[in-house]
Amino acid sequence: MIRILCTYPFLSSTINFPLGRTTLLPSKVCKGYSFLHLGNWVRAKTPFSTRTVSALTRSRSGMEQVLVENEVQQVRLLDSVNDEHGGVIVELSESMDSKVFASMLKASLALWRSQGKRGVWIKVPIELVNLVEAAVKEGFWFHHAEPKYLMLAFWIPEGAHTLPANASHRVGVGAFVMNKKREVLVVQEKSGIFRGEGVWKFPTGVVDEGEDICAAAIREVKEETAIDTEFLEVLAFRQSHKSFFEKSDLFFVCMLRPLSFDIEKQESEIEDARWMPWDEYEAQPFVQNHELVKHLVEICKAKEDEAYFGFSPVPLASKFSNQKSYLYLNDRDLKGSKVR
Repeated sequence: MIRILCTYPFLSSTINFPLGRTTLLPSKVCKGYSFLHLGNWVRAKTPFSTRTVSALTRSRSGMEQVLVENEVQQVRLLDSVNDEHGGVIVELSESMDSKVFASMLKASLALWRSQGKRGVWIKVPIELVNLVEAAVKEGFWFHHAEPKYLMLAFWIPEGAHTLPANASHRVGVGAFVMNKKREVLVVQEKSGIFRGEGVWKFPTGVVDEGEDICAAAIREVKEETAIDTEFLEVLAFRQSHKSFFEKSDLFFVCMLRPLSFDIEKQESEIEDARWMPWDEYEAQPFVQNHELVKHLVEICKAKEDEAYFGFSPVPLASKFSNQKSYLYLNDRDLKGSKVR
């Protein structure tokens, strides 16, 4: 099927001509553009006159063709896959000249627009950064960046786009680890806002990409102190905003049971680490004068006195990958409600 956009008011604004048979065209001049998809190629967005078109045919291979008196250049399309929201995703992998890419992008956008596509995503690996400028000139914007690629986005329909924003939160963990002597595992950091302040704090860190909260808490304790632990519960979490390059922050306070007790501090990040009596930890000015930490201390004390119950991880099957996901819930109260 070829679509011709006509500028004459007495003709339909869009004339569709079926392929597979000869079709004679009217004698009036209609300006049109050939957006013919031939496998991985497209006829260039080239204006032509209906007087120059002799016939429309289908080739033996099943690819659509238009025969014109003037030569129409073929332009290769960008490889793409459809997403679940009426858009397309392009993952660039082939080195090319930026002018060649610009031509392919223009042709692809013309085709996607004619197909009614919505959002366009282009994943640009770092080695093809020379192609970014051409995409930006076509109206693409930076959506997000990772160490080895840049994701560009474009919205075809008129009006405001509905593409999802980049990830809005960073996720961190803090580990409350207490032994049977009511000593809490604490560290002093070599860098950060508490460097040189003499502040003893829980081991903390950032959850890695693809890492579960429970696994991150165990890992951070192991890295900073060499203590092996068993994850028990999420005791509480805090949300804050504009904390790291304008991103929001989710911080999960986790309770872990120690499985070993001999401390070896992490030389690169930790100034010192020790088991500290709970009363001594609680008496620090840092704890007494910090509203968030005071609340966390109260929660941890209540937990040790079995007057507070947090959220334990329950593994679930994930529809997104073969990896398990976790639902964190108050298992004690849930079991109690079932008994009643």
